[in-house]
Amino acid sequence: MNHYIHALQGCTSSLLLSFLFSFFSLFLLLSLYRTCLEQYLLKFVNCGRGGLVRFECSNPSDFRIEADGVVYALRPLTLSTLPTVPVVIVASDETNQQQWQTQVRLTPPVGQSQQVRPTPPHDIQSPPALSQGLQEIWFPSRQTDSSSIGQLKRMKRDWVIPPINVPENSRGEFPQDLVRIRSDNDKNRSLRYSVTGPGADQPPTGIFIIHPISGELSVMKPLDREHISNFHLRAHAVDLNGNQVESPIDIVINVIDMNDNRPEFIHQIWNGSVPEGSKPGTFVMTVTSVDKDDPKTANGMLRYKIGSQNPESPTSNMFTINNKTGDIITVAAGLDREKVPQYTLIIQATDMEGNPMYGLSNTATAVIRVTDINDNPPEFTAEMFFGEVPENRVNVIVANLTVTDKDQPNTLAWKAVYKITGGDPTGRFSVPTDPTTNEGLVTVVKPIDYEISRTYMLTVVAVNEVSLARGIYSPRQSTATVSIRVIDVNESPYFDPNPKLIKLDEGMLAESTLTTFTAQDPDRFMQQSIRYTRLSDPANWLRIDANTGRITTIAVLDRESPYVKDNMYSATFLASDNGVPPASGTGTLQISLLDINDNAPHVYPQETEMCKKPEPNGINITALDGDLNPNAGPFAFELANRPSDVRRNWTITRLSGDYAQLSLKIGFLESGIYEIPIIITDSGNLPMSNTSYLRVKVCQCDHNGDCTDQQHIIAAGLGTGAIIAILLCIIILLILVLLFVVWMKRRDKERQAKQLLIDPEDDVRDNILKYDEEGGGEEDQDYDLSQLQQPDTIEPDTIKPVGIRRMDERPLHPEPQYPIRSAAPHPGDIGDFINEGLKAADNDPTAPPYDSLLVFDYEGSGSTAGSLSSLNSSSSGGDQDYDYLNDWGPRFRKLADMYGGSDD
Repeated sequence: MNHYIHALQGCTSSLLLSFLFSFFSLFLLLSLYRTCLEQYLLKFVNCGRGGLVRFECSNPSDFRIEADGVVYALRPLTLSTLPTVPVVIVASDETNQQQWQTQVRLTPPVGQSQQVRPTPPHDIQSPPALSQGLQEIWFPSRQTDSSSIGQLKRMKRDWVIPPINVPENSRGEFPQDLVRIRSDNDKNRSLRYSVTGPGADQPPTGIFIIHPISGELSVMKPLDREHISNFHLRAHAVDLNGNQVESPIDIVINVIDMNDNRPEFIHQIWNGSVPEGSKPGTFVMTVTSVDKDDPKTANGMLRYKIGSQNPESPTSNMFTINNKTGDIITVAAGLDREKVPQYTLIIQATDMEGNPMYGLSNTATAVIRVTDINDNPPEFTAEMFFGEVPENRVNVIVANLTVTDKDQPNTLAWKAVYKITGGDPTGRFSVPTDPTTNEGLVTVVKPIDYEISRTYMLTVVAVNEVSLARGIYSPRQSTATVSIRVIDVNESPYFDPNPKLIKLDEGMLAESTLTTFTAQDPDRFMQQSIRYTRLSDPANWLRIDANTGRITTIAVLDRESPYVKDNMYSATFLASDNGVPPASGTGTLQISLLDINDNAPHVYPQETEMCKKPEPNGINITALDGDLNPNAGPFAFELANRPSDVRRNWTITRLSGDYAQLSLKIGFLESGIYEIPIIITDSGNLPMSNTSYLRVKVCQCDHNGDCTDQQHIIAAGLGTGAIIAILLCIIILLILVLLFVVWMKRRDKERQAKQLLIDPEDDVRDNILKYDEEGGGEEDQDYDLSQLQQPDTIEPDTIKPVGIRRMDERPLHPEPQYPIRSAAPHPGDIGDFINEGLKAADNDPTAPPYDSLLVFDYEGSGSTAGSLSSLNSSSSGGDQDYDYLNDWGPRFRKLADMYGGSDD
């Protein structure tokens, strides 16, 4: 072997087994091929202590040891510059401050004197593919030791095989040999070597192969650490029969990172903001870039810097960036949004710890928006504003106050708030802000009286919704004066007091003067007169003088009137001036009417019931009086002297001041209605008496004291008005029935008249009537129709002899023998005559196919029209020419065939 690795392994024999720590003292022989700066030399392993062990090197200028225990060379090493003193490595446990120490001695390989020098990462090449120079990995030998106790066998601990490091993106020829796997058993027999695991026989396959005889492990293609950072393989050794000779050993292949990836920013454009006027050192934003290379090496260690700033105002270095974290902060004062609202920075990220020679770079854009603060107070566009407003108008805008503010529009630092600081002690004005234009709207919120003040001078101050920034003060332009002129208008007269209350006794006679109700005109600077009119007087009791306002009565005031509510009567009056335009005002006069004894009492209830034999026989009554106390109760009750039977049959007893009891003196009283006169007197200063009639209904009662006989029903029957109403309803119902009967008869007559009308469809020459007959015509009616008339109206000369036909009739068979009715039969034999004629017609062989008689309604005698059967042709049948019937249309074709043409 060209490389000899001597490992010194030791672990403390302390009782605290959890703090065991093992170090290897390695004597390294430097390889003859080139290595890069910080070439991996060896690795220390802590015994499961995680990240609690800290390593220190005695020669930090030449060597560096990482936290994971890997030692790197920091400068080119030659034979002349190799340290002669061993390098001391100290490991410290940060938990219990325990320390361990070991030495590392570097010696050149025998017969080699080549220089070990660093090369740039992109120029690193694989070691020469010389089989003679490969590192050999031996399968650990199995030895047993016998202990003195029980002759137990134990196995020596296996070697810890260090990982194999292969640079990524190698440019060398492939396959490229890495190590040789050897076994002690290959000296006396032939063995076959193989490897398994990801990269060999598992995906991704075909990356690593091993020569089955020599055991040389080779890589077949360039590796990519960003894709797979390490491979875990397992080496096997078997004999020719496939029997396992050695236990498999694990081989770890680490892919050494190369700087083959540029830094990449998470966002290409970064947005941030900073308030204007910020002090130096104010944090703005953080930009972040990532590098796919190993972050534990310089390949993945990034450094940031600002490439450019736009605009370069007020200086070119307004911001700085932390080269490790990417935090952007302000470095200079003078940020002013009104001058520079936004900055654009080009940020550059470089790996290799920012080395401009070997590092790869990338850029991104940082846009920093300068946010607004309230560093500009609002300023009025003028020192004086003017406006005018009519008096007594509210919620009207008098003037618009305009301001300018350099801060960003529609922000709290831009929106203005207006305050009145002088000239309005009574608070008649306010200045709200227009949300769109930011103007101040001077508005009247309380009525203004021209007679009190004709002008107002307001002092208005404009501020923002947020306070000004520290060190900024409001200038003089933030205060303005508003001059408001009040316009005089014609105001309405007003009554004082309104309403006006007066107290009077009811019963005041007409034409009595009550009071004078006048109005005042607020327009002191206008010479105007006032006229009065009555506007509302529900009871029509009052009158007002148009010029003086004196109110008099035109009727007696009555407290018991329905227009009086709670002893109070109200009337409204109108006062109008003669201004332009005229103005008017209303006033209410309230009259409190005091009660006088002007209403006599009457009995209550006015009707009651009593049994023939009342038990008890008393009726409790009281009195009602429209007046108030003391002009009402207590009342005095007594029976009238007439009629004389009242005091003989009845007696009245006073129960209290307002109640009395009416009782019968006798034990029995006939059923009926009795009206008992009762004299009731009130307690007024001038007492008033009244004779009131109590209607008592005496009836037969059941055991419950309720009336049961007919007299009770009659007594409690309908009154005169109800009876009259019922009679009127009956009469109206009879009239309706009579009208309905007349209408039905009239409709029947109209129906009969319609049956005699000519059907317009059959009207050809307006000389043929339609009778709705079903027979064959006159030739089928050989019986005498005149026999159906009244016997007493038959004229002998109008009777057609039997067997006589018209000259124009077609000759048929011999005449049938139909029954002949006597000249004056009894009216009852008409039915018999018709039945006999029907039988004769049924037995007549010469009768047409129509086998039923036509039934004609009897319409009475005295018709001025003769029978159609008695009409004779103007000429004989032989002389008559019926050919013209062919010209009358299809409806007369049958007649033309029967009577027209030849005799055949």
